[in-house]
Amino acid sequence: MKKYMAVFTGSPDAMAGWQALDATERQRREAEGMQAWKRWVEDNAQAIVDNGAPLGKTKRVTKDGIGDARNNLAAYTVVQAASQEAAARLFEGHPHFTIFPGDGVEIMECLPMPQ
Repeated sequence: MKKYMAVFTGSPDAMAGWQALDATERQRREAEGMQAWKRWVEDNAQAIVDNGAPLGKTKRVTKDGIGDARNNLAAYTVVQAASQEAAARLFEGHPHFTIFPGDGVEIMECLPMPQ
């Protein structure tokens, strides 16, 4: 089995739409989304290597120094699967984009470190 990092993405526009919901509706969707996410974790427990976590604000380090950066990365999870296609199938219909305002999940193989 190979390992794959799944990076959850979200756009500022989608988040603005989420924030525009009234508090009661947003709380209802958050509760529904968390239940669905927990169910997804339970259903895929055999494939999950690292549950991951939400991601906070970004700092970017370059040869010119350290600065604030903005990207669409929202969270990550590491799974194992026989192929990248199989890993991607684990995320079909995921609550990240069916209930929450996320726009997708990007799946990348964790390659071995060159010797």
